[in-house]
Amino acid sequence: MKVVAIGGGTGLSTVLRGLKHHVVEPSRPAQLRPEITRLTAVVTVTDEGGSSGRLRRDFRILPPGDIRNCLVALAEDEQLLTKLFNYRFASGHGLRGHNLGNLFLTALTNLTHDFAKAVRLSSEVLAIRGEIFPATLSDVHLKATRTDGRVIFGERSITKTRAPIQRLQIVPGRCRPLPDTLAAIHQADLITLGPGSLYTSLVPNLLVQGIAAEIAQSRAVKVLVCNLMTQPGESRGYTAADHIRALHQHAGRKLFDHVVLNTGTLSGAILKRYAAERAAPVELDLDAVRKLGVKPLCANLLLEDRVARHDSRRLAKLLLSLAKPRMR
Repeated sequence: MKVVAIGGGTGLSTVLRGLKHHVVEPSRPAQLRPEITRLTAVVTVTDEGGSSGRLRRDFRILPPGDIRNCLVALAEDEQLLTKLFNYRFASGHGLRGHNLGNLFLTALTNLTHDFAKAVRLSSEVLAIRGEIFPATLSDVHLKATRTDGRVIFGERSITKTRAPIQRLQIVPGRCRPLPDTLAAIHQADLITLGPGSLYTSLVPNLLVQGIAAEIAQSRAVKVLVCNLMTQPGESRGYTAADHIRALHQHAGRKLFDHVVLNTGTLSGAILKRYAAERAAPVELDLDAVRKLGVKPLCANLLLEDRVARHDSRRLAKLLLSLAKPRMR
């Protein structure tokens, strides 16, 4: 089957890390497990913080950080080159905080004068199991209107806001996706969105002209992977249904057939740590989800380390069980 995974940040990387184990070459004999012949990642490009933000300001390129995370997720983790690509400098004037992969993408962009080509060449260097497209090649920024009427600008302001977000926009608003992105969505058997920060990793992809419409028109099974936790500044107090409403409102239409919800229970220590940051597990208001015309799929997908994450392999198997390849 053909799969398109949309998002940003570490959430999209988690999805890709699980799905890549199901990617096979079309010439190989079919196996009993679900298989992917084409895996496409569509990645948001609105990051303004950290190494990505510095490179974006200094070199006037698109932020490379989320793209780099996806490259590493789709590569073979045990390869030295992959570890090198993910290496972060801990010292050095001007280098501290920068990631080698981010610098590599920046250098390739300057050499080729084409960010999309730099991503493609990096994919070849790492021999990744899939393809990666930025959501748009336009230099876009975020603009949000809060429920109190105040307008705020930039990803960092949105993640720190105390008043809820009423409406998100990208500036400029008339940005377009790559034609390859729309073609991949059109041909997909399965389309996933999330997990990830609601207003800075997920919604921005749907605001790029043509993406939400193409998803809605696609015959693919469309799945939202709901976040495990609420996020201060973006989704504090949001239930599962609230996440779906926000995405459908910004897309201007209903998009999802299913929403994946975690039923695993966090340890007291992790819950306490999140509570200190005013975050909590997303409430599973299943009746409200069903009233939105979305089918909830509940499973224990929790992987607990220092933070709460989805188990990438269990999540991949659940996602692939929802869709079967169409006869073409």
